[in-house]
Amino acid sequence: MTAVLYGAALLVATGCMALLDARFRLVLWRERRRSLVVLAIGIAFFLLWDVVAIAQDFYHRGDSEAMTGLLIAPELPVEELLFITFLCYVTLVLRGLVALSLDGVGRDPR
Repeated sequence: MTAVLYGAALLVATGCMALLDARFRLVLWRERRRSLVVLAIGIAFFLLWDVVAIAQDFYHRGDSEAMTGLLIAPELPVEELLFITFLCYVTLVLRGLVALSLDGVGRDPR
């Protein structure tokens, strides 16, 4: 059971980010195509980063009860893809939230 908790936690957190995004129209619900391209570029960048680190023997898959053991590639667990996706998405949502906040600062309250 614990083997899926980390992945499930990442999926739940990503879902919560999506709800926040939808509620305030921060990223995907504002400019879907552009946001998906930026998200895909971020995910590809960090996956490439991981692959290079693995190839140069800097990175090894750890052993944890919370990991499923499913691998995308040697030494690259599926949880890493979930984490990278969450990391990129939360960064975009935070950027959208800051932009929304700054837009509201300059408005006249009348």
